Amino acid sequence: MVDIAHQAAIKPASVKDATRALVPLTSIEPGQWRALAQRAVEPNGYYLPAWELAVSATARDRVGASALSVCGGSATRLIGLMPVISLWRAWKIPLPALVSAHPYGTLCSPLIDRDVSIEAATGLLQRAREAGAHALILRDVALDGAAMGSLEDALGRAGLKPRVLGSHLRASLDATQDGDGLLNAALGTKKLKELRRQRHRLAEHGSISFDVASKASEIRPALENFLQLEASGWKGLRGTALIQNAGDAAFIRRAVPALAETAQCEIVTLRAGTTPVAAGIVLRHQDRAFFFKLGIDERFAKYSPGVQLTLDLTRHLCADPSIASADSTASADHPMINPIWRGRLAIGDVLMPLHRNNPVVGLIHAALVAHGYALQTARRAIQLLRK
Repeated sequence: MVDIAHQAAIKPASVKDATRALVPLTSIEPGQWRALAQRAVEPNGYYLPAWELAVSATARDRVGASALSVCGGSATRLIGLMPVISLWRAWKIPLPALVSAHPYGTLCSPLIDRDVSIEAATGLLQRAREAGAHALILRDVALDGAAMGSLEDALGRAGLKPRVLGSHLRASLDATQDGDGLLNAALGTKKLKELRRQRHRLAEHGSISFDVASKASEIRPALENFLQLEASGWKGLRGTALIQNAGDAAFIRRAVPALAETAQCEIVTLRAGTTPVAAGIVLRHQDRAFFFKLGIDERFAKYSPGVQLTLDLTRHLCADPSIASADSTASADHPMINPIWRGRLAIGDVLMPLHRNNPVVGLIHAALVAHGYALQTARRAIQLLRK
């Protein structure tokens, strides 16, 4: 069902206008969505169709997102796409705003055609207006990214300015560097020596191997290994492991093989002999990788299996000429990955007013603050997708 953004709060010019402006994600033609993703001004693996459609179909608390979509000169050329939900659904605030739908990964930068970026961004803002929204709220957007830049330019042409509600820095990797040189510069000789000692101790349980599953035929068993590892640790004790919720399990089992079919997902696994001790899911979009989740066997925790896997993943990505950078999609100040990946991405939540001199925007901003938005942002940065 299309989320017409809490009809009691959002009142478009007509229901017909809102229906045209806000459509189900499933109504977007997958081929056009994939083509737009190839032309996107900024990569976002979490808004690839195979991922986001699976999230919206079954994932816990993320079902049924709608879409703001824009077509260019031809009705068959999709040039802009942003999955959204209402402010009511996001935070139970009955005011006329739309919020970017969270795709499980912590990045909501919309897909904007690089060839017509201003036209596409302007169209997305106009679609939100037609849906009756007075503001568009982007959660976890790359503040210095090209998608945000296009939207900011489009706002500026309308005499409007975005408002940053909160921000933080998270780890990223410059994969154009030599992997061993990068790790040596990041961790230093003493720390690497200690990690090699731990790796030798881990090897007492079996020969160490680092495996990359990327083909659809091999990625399904690798995914099941990952799911078991994730559930065996603290996420399992807290009840937040993917496999512990039927909707989450269905989403990940649908999304990962589908993305593997287009070489946009791989699962990396560290083994001691035949025993998987750590595994991670990595998405790929254009020249960027996205480190989605990590699972480890807590029985081997004293050997730092998550760090060992990340060292191998770093070398793997740096050796791949098709990858220029990697987004950890981790929380701010993440204790495991921050010392290893020393690049930083500015990520924030942004309120975009859609009308000039509109007092409703002030009400929306005040309501978010009163709702404890700053505290909620900090909590999400610490807890969401902790690896």
